[in-house]
Amino acid sequence: MLVFIIGTGRCGSTLVQELLCRHPDIGFLSNLEDRARLLPTGAGRFNNQLYQRVAPSMTRKGRLRFAPSEGYRALAREVSPMVTESFRDLMASDAMPWVAERFRAFFTSRARAQGKPVFLHKYTGWPRSGFIREIFPDARFINITRDGRAVVASALRTSWWTGHLGPEAWQWGPLPPAYAADWEASGRSFPVLAAQCWKILMDAFADARELVPADQWIDVRFEDVLADPHGRFKEMLAFAGLDEHPALHAALAKIALSPDRQHDYRRQLDPASIDLVEHSLAAHLAAWGYETSPA
Repeated sequence: MLVFIIGTGRCGSTLVQELLCRHPDIGFLSNLEDRARLLPTGAGRFNNQLYQRVAPSMTRKGRLRFAPSEGYRALAREVSPMVTESFRDLMASDAMPWVAERFRAFFTSRARAQGKPVFLHKYTGWPRSGFIREIFPDARFINITRDGRAVVASALRTSWWTGHLGPEAWQWGPLPPAYAADWEASGRSFPVLAAQCWKILMDAFADARELVPADQWIDVRFEDVLADPHGRFKEMLAFAGLDEHPALHAALAKIALSPDRQHDYRRQLDPASIDLVEHSLAAHLAAWGYETSPA
């Protein structure tokens, strides 16, 4: 079974992916396969076994490490930059025979080599579920959502957020007229522009969810993962057709997941920016189950 973890980015999906991949029945693409051009497709045959044995210090971001990957370099090389850098969501109509054949081969060859009941891949940014389901009709999707205010604060601090160059230079296409007016009214605030990006993506996820059968899509709030990790991971494993496993419990026991993280944005953004962002995101926050009352 193919399972895709999807989300806007900066939504907690990396944590979810890396913990789920501790389950011995889950295969995945590693960052070594992503970076190395000359590795054969079957090089990841023992990814899961290796991941279980590598010291936790060798799996953390910010250093030389071994971990699951979104594989953007490998996907661009072996499939097309279209599936990694599109300015809009990918639809079923984008699955032209040539790209569908490459995309299918990319995942089926790796899943076959690893021989696990589930092959899990994380794909953030656009949902791309229409494109994926055209090629893999039975694929399942775990959509990780996070409070838009937290996503805004996190995105602004990354090296890859290009909103500081304006929407003409970023990868999310033109602002819809209403969103452009919202940004202009804020004095072209960078936090408000990041908020427009979150709204654009969440609009795409709402549309994509309507086109996927209910038993192939699940929404998981990152805040709920922080508050009840065992419950939420049990839910996600069941969705993927897997039982709980001691290896995942052991991995959860080694990390600190605090619900207080959901309010970090209040320390990372100034009060004026928070007010502007909350005003801009109010309707979308409510639609996805987030309150805007003061913490």
